[in-house]
Amino acid sequence: MKPVNLNQFRKRKARAEKTARADANAAKFGRTRAEKARDAAQAEAAARRLDGHRRDDD
Repeated sequence: MKPVNLNQFRKRKARAEKTARADANAAKFGRTRAEKARDAAQAEAAARRLDGHRRDDD
């Protein structure tokens, strides 16, 4: 049986957990600036379209 360096094992495990946590956060919160801008533009266009269909009840 080959000896195992416990420090390397501990550090490798900590790195893997940190990477997993980072990936989960990226999936949960991560959106690029372009995605945010696209969503804002779509929301603005939808609001303009809705206001354009508004009836004038004078």
